[in-house]
Amino acid sequence: MAEEAKKLAAYAAVDNHIQNNQVVGVGSGSTIVYAVDRLAERVRQEKLNIVCVPTSFQARQLILQHGLTLSDLDRHPELDVAIDGADEVDKDLTLIKGGGGCLTQEKIVAGCAKHFVVIADYRKDSKALGQQWKKGVPVEVIPMAHVPVSRTIAKRFGGEANLRMAVSKAGPVVTDNSNFILDWKFEHAQNWKEVNTAIKMIPGVVDTGLFVGMAERAYFGMEDGSVQVRDPAVN
Repeated sequence: MAEEAKKLAAYAAVDNHIQNNQVVGVGSGSTIVYAVDRLAERVRQEKLNIVCVPTSFQARQLILQHGLTLSDLDRHPELDVAIDGADEVDKDLTLIKGGGGCLTQEKIVAGCAKHFVVIADYRKDSKALGQQWKKGVPVEVIPMAHVPVSRTIAKRFGGEANLRMAVSKAGPVVTDNSNFILDWKFEHAQNWKEVNTAIKMIPGVVDTGLFVGMAERAYFGMEDGSVQVRDPAVN
């Protein structure tokens, strides 16, 4: 059921936001697989001219496997739209991303896009961060700094920030940028904009998995086969 929900959200986003002659940022994760499937299908059927910029090794492989045009931010530093998944989305479209370890590249690509659209299944939908996603906020760090950064985060913001360990190799997870990831399990709701900025200022931090004020729309595939669309709340 969750896989079908991912597919529904991905297809809706691609159908509503992809047009001819666009440069598209391609996110990472399991839901993006369906988005690239649909993108490739539309490119073939409608003879669309689409250039794709990946957010990770996984995204790059998906683009190549589907015969889509691969580029990068050197050649295309401005994107028309970026589509990516999320580990959790709150009522204000603040996101936790980076469960797959690609948070820094994902944030760079999203930041280069005129429009950033999120796709997810119903399990990722929350009123507040931490309700559904229990693994914490990923923080990418320079390897030599992981201990002091972990201590600083815990001291200043509470909770604990643990080094993410690999499953199929000995030692920690290593990102596409050759860095480590801390997973900060916070204890209570925060002012995410302020916390995001404060953590990024800690020496040794590359970036966080908090995406604040970046997404302009989220598509959720629901259990009943519908797609729920959420835009940011107007203050």
